[in-house]
Amino acid sequence: MLYRDFSTQEAIDREYDPMRGRDPAALLADWQARSGAVRERLRVSQNVAYGPTLVECMDVYHAEGGGAPLHLFFHGGYWRSLGHREFGFIAEGLVAAGISVAVVNYALCPKVAFGELVRQARAAVAWSYRNGASLGVDPARLSVSGHSAGGHLAAMLLATDWAGEYGLPAEMIEGALCISGLYDLRPFPWSWLQPKLRLTGRDVNDYSPLFLPCRVPAAVQLVAGEEESTEFARQMRAHAKHLEAHGVAVSHELTPGDDHFSILDHYALGGRFVQRIAAFHSN
Repeated sequence: MLYRDFSTQEAIDREYDPMRGRDPAALLADWQARSGAVRERLRVSQNVAYGPTLVECMDVYHAEGGGAPLHLFFHGGYWRSLGHREFGFIAEGLVAAGISVAVVNYALCPKVAFGELVRQARAAVAWSYRNGASLGVDPARLSVSGHSAGGHLAAMLLATDWAGEYGLPAEMIEGALCISGLYDLRPFPWSWLQPKLRLTGRDVNDYSPLFLPCRVPAAVQLVAGEEESTEFARQMRAHAKHLEAHGVAVSHELTPGDDHFSILDHYALGGRFVQRIAAFHSN
């Protein structure tokens, strides 16, 4: 067996193919159009640098008034495609709820090694905490979410030793929402993604949240779409069990009728993800 009960690459590829029945070009065009419209409607600081390379930047969508919470969103694309510009549409509902939003860009494989993506995600959070005042937000009120590969990165933020490695408080992240995340990297060296990801055995061990202790005392919510493949649901349940074993306050849920992409519509005005993220900051 290559991974669990999968004996062929074809079987792994089939379970981890989120595009089943979807037109990728139409999906991307819709995201780009919606994100462009949101940038025209909202006050946004574009391409704010959080690190030394050009890809280390974020678009910050500002809520009205000062001292708002800041939510950082990490996009999907299986760690090898897309960027922050396609995902501005997720900000509108949160901004309307009084939460500023940073849509984070990061480097992609194979241009950089897999671990560099994790480093950049951590750098984005550390920079936001240290420089929140310059963005007009309250740096003590941070939350994170991510979709697909971004869900993996959000989970890795919970496994970060913020005090020991960054000199920052472990409790600075108030809540994390991981959407259709990949928490066990073991199938991917055997998949169609490996020529891009170039995962090593050490990468799988070091960057699978399922194998790492949770170091952040945040509220955690894991979700996946009911219409996604069984592996997305299984990974979600496995990671929820792992977090529970570490004493984390975690919930997990399959959202009815959603596939891997329609699930993002819950960031819309008044959507369930907006309500859940707002609840992270309600205390």
